[in-house]
Amino acid sequence: MTRLNGTALRLTILIGDNDTWHHKPLCSEITRRAHEAGLAGASVFHGVEGFGASSLIHTSRLLSLSDNLPVAVVIVDHEERIRAFLPQLDELVTEGLVTLDEVEVIRYVGRGNHG
Repeated sequence: MTRLNGTALRLTILIGDNDTWHHKPLCSEITRRAHEAGLAGASVFHGVEGFGASSLIHTSRLLSLSDNLPVAVVIVDHEERIRAFLPQLDELVTEGLVTLDEVEVIRYVGRGNHG
């Protein structure tokens, strides 16, 4: 189990839910590779509205649902592990936004690890 506490980096990848890698959802490929790299964890969040570099607004509030809603993949781990993972994103993310933020991990406990 990865021990994670104190200062860490949060990697956020903002893409569209239609973005793919070899005909599979890009968010799933990023999550799979993060797992293979042994990172502490990854979460995928689907947005209801947003716009990016294309300036097109995508929203789920229209009668016909948007076909490319925003997706955020968030990964938190120690700085050296996150930075070692970044080259994979150069290959995967051709459109979108990738950011890094310093964070302080207060608690990181998995299910079954409470006692």
